Amino acid sequence: MSCFFYTENGGKMKKIRILICVIAVSLLTGSIPVYAEGGSNLDTGGGGISHGTVSCNWPGESYQGVRVTVVNAETGSAVGSPVDFSNKDLTSVSGSMIHFGKVSKLQYRSGAALTPQTTRYVCYRPEKPMPLLISSNDFKASIQQIRNYFCSEGAASMVAARVGMDTAALTNGTYKMVIEPVIYLIYHNLYYAMTTTEAGLYNRIVNGDLGARFPTVVMKNLALALYLEHADLGFAAWTGSKNTARTTEEMIQILGIGIVSYRGVPATEGTFDAVYRADTDVISAVTLSASQEINNDACATVTFTVCDRIYQMTGVVIPENGSQLVWVRWHTPSEPGPVTISISASRGYLSNCEIHAYVVDLNENPPPDPQADDRYNGFVPPSVPSGQEVSSLTWGVWNCYWKENWVWVADWQWVDEPHGVTCTEDCVSGHGHWEDRGHWEDQGYYEYSWNPYTAGLSASAQISPDGKAPTAVGNTMKSGYGLNMEVRAQLWSNAPSGHLTQAQNCVAYFPEFYYSEYCRLLECTTEGYSAVFEFQKNPYSTYQQRTHFTPVWFPNGTYTVYAQVLDAWTPAGMLQINPSSSVMIQGSLFADWHIRPVN
Repeated sequence: MSCFFYTENGGKMKKIRILICVIAVSLLTGSIPVYAEGGSNLDTGGGGISHGTVSCNWPGESYQGVRVTVVNAETGSAVGSPVDFSNKDLTSVSGSMIHFGKVSKLQYRSGAALTPQTTRYVCYRPEKPMPLLISSNDFKASIQQIRNYFCSEGAASMVAARVGMDTAALTNGTYKMVIEPVIYLIYHNLYYAMTTTEAGLYNRIVNGDLGARFPTVVMKNLALALYLEHADLGFAAWTGSKNTARTTEEMIQILGIGIVSYRGVPATEGTFDAVYRADTDVISAVTLSASQEINNDACATVTFTVCDRIYQMTGVVIPENGSQLVWVRWHTPSEPGPVTISISASRGYLSNCEIHAYVVDLNENPPPDPQADDRYNGFVPPSVPSGQEVSSLTWGVWNCYWKENWVWVADWQWVDEPHGVTCTEDCVSGHGHWEDRGHWEDQGYYEYSWNPYTAGLSASAQISPDGKAPTAVGNTMKSGYGLNMEVRAQLWSNAPSGHLTQAQNCVAYFPEFYYSEYCRLLECTTEGYSAVFEFQKNPYSTYQQRTHFTPVWFPNGTYTVYAQVLDAWTPAGMLQINPSSSVMIQGSLFADWHIRPVN
């Protein structure tokens, strides 16, 4: 086995090889020993906490834990339910603690609702105590200790036992562990358990009151307890401040997640921030934040440089201490390879100043030409994948407008009376009076409104025997013949068209290849928000049919094609749906042919 990790050396990354395991992520805090099978993609920040008041209080650094979700390393789909661990014995409060169930950051990203629950909160105490994840006034979390603990074989065994897996299976490279910090605090005299993501979502519901009560406990130290050093599983790396309070949206979208990978995981996930398909319209986004308001008098302009072309997003306004996504829509090259996107802003500060992306070609590995003498004795059809889906996403932009506030500004001046004028009651020896020669002045201010947008994607797939399969009946066919596929994708949104792309790619995977290795990139035969995809014309088809030939050795039973509808882009990320469809295999094409003597 081999282990790779990275250290910084004069601003450039130096690759070091150690014989233990494979870690496919860079550890930006310098060269550290590897103590176990796992490789970490996580870091921590924060420090210096004000604990709150009696009714809204964090009892202390022992009131914290971690939520662990085991996911498929390639698809990001969860394997079983998340599990919570804590060093703290919460028996006395778990029955009255408000929590939101066992929901991971990946599930919330896919549209799971935040649902308060009053059922007994369940967490487990590890035999070997965990290190701190959330810093306090007295104790600063150590990223070295966090890495050593969660990358250890002991942590893998602890998690495997709770999710019902074998430790060897968990660590063979097929899976990753997603870890999220959990805090237990008193909010308005009630105990709560919440992850960083849940704290952000709940803060949004209570209109910022949670963050106002815990400006450092929640908005800084919980927010920055864990974050990614490199993009992974569709989550962006955090490159912003490590010691200042963060925004609600940053907590929901980016922060509060660490990922432990095991040997065999492709290194590209830790090397690049994003992966795009060739010859495709995409949207690349970062977060722009403002410590002082950005208003109509001096809007922000964000400049993106992509493949030697310059794009700009202008007219951006943000309230004080606010943030929003800013983005560029661009077309990827037709050839695969790395692409670096440079980003700058005229006002405010960006979460990322560079995006390191890689462009891949989905059309370069189609299935080989099946042969009549192909055999696969003992083949057992695999289960259909349950890949990660993102069916809806939300984002928004700020608008600002001027709120008039007219105020009279006094300007008292002395006015002399003309000579000989009878003195009035208010005159003095100088024979004059005071006059207010002031004026009305608009001392208004900018007010801000949030324009929310949502986009959703649905898709359906239908496979059927090819018209050249002579003995097919309905949805039943013999193996060795071809089948056709049609995938329909429907995109809907209330956002302007510049915020979206249609679903542009669809790729199909097949059971004879265990839904991996070979795939077919479908052709978009109807473009638009109601897109239709079909197989490309097969070069091995005598009649140039849009077909895929089933292997002649495929056993009787269900034959299911699994598809991924990709590249419906929004500023909040890519929408993806994974439909599947089946036909029945009964017999083989050899049954349709026989040899007889010529008369």
